[in-house]
Amino acid sequence: MGRGKIEIKRIQNTTTRQVTFSKRRTGLLKKTHELSILCDAQIGLIIFSSTGKMYQYCTQPFRMEHIIEKYERATGTPIMEQDHFGDMFNEMAMLRQETLRLELGIQRYLGDDINCLQYEDLTKLEEELEKSVAKVRDRQNELVQQQMDNLQRKERILEDENSNLSNWIQEQRAVLEFQQAAVEANKPVQHQLMDHFSFFEDQPASTLLQLAAPVLPHLHPYLQLAQPNIHHSPEP
Repeated sequence: MGRGKIEIKRIQNTTTRQVTFSKRRTGLLKKTHELSILCDAQIGLIIFSSTGKMYQYCTQPFRMEHIIEKYERATGTPIMEQDHFGDMFNEMAMLRQETLRLELGIQRYLGDDINCLQYEDLTKLEEELEKSVAKVRDRQNELVQQQMDNLQRKERILEDENSNLSNWIQEQRAVLEFQQAAVEANKPVQHQLMDHFSFFEDQPASTLLQLAAPVLPHLHPYLQLAQPNIHHSPEP
């Protein structure tokens, strides 16, 4: 039973695509090597994976540059000018120097590799460090001030809530006192007297009124004792 025909399209699954690439790449390099030996052909093969990794094959004893030069002479189409190589090398050298300078600067900021520095370099490094420390302190003070402002704002909110709660308690207390005063004002006078002079329960009300006359004005601010107007008739 023969294998089914595979549709030529991009494989969506990443793992399957990577496995297929590895197998096909190995087979392609093997076939290229066999073609180069069997037919005495000069072959240059360059492969880039989807991740940018490069694979290449070149017929021995040639190098890839030789194959490219031969291609340029045969087609008359230059692939890359020599001047461009020079620009690339110069740019790479500048990048290396810049990278080295940055690495040395970082080491000096950390206090490493400063034995070779002169007095002027050390003075400049100290000034830079002082500027950096000043920036750090400014930022630190700014954050501390923000925290203090937030705490003061919360303090004012709590004070307002406390004041409102205190006012509410005073209002409720005043209402309770008013209700108690109203209850005391509506209580009969005789009951109030009996409460204060319980040991005279068997005495008549007139006697109790006479006994309580000195203290009645102090029992309640609204309570007043009505004094009876007694007229003595002349004796015959």
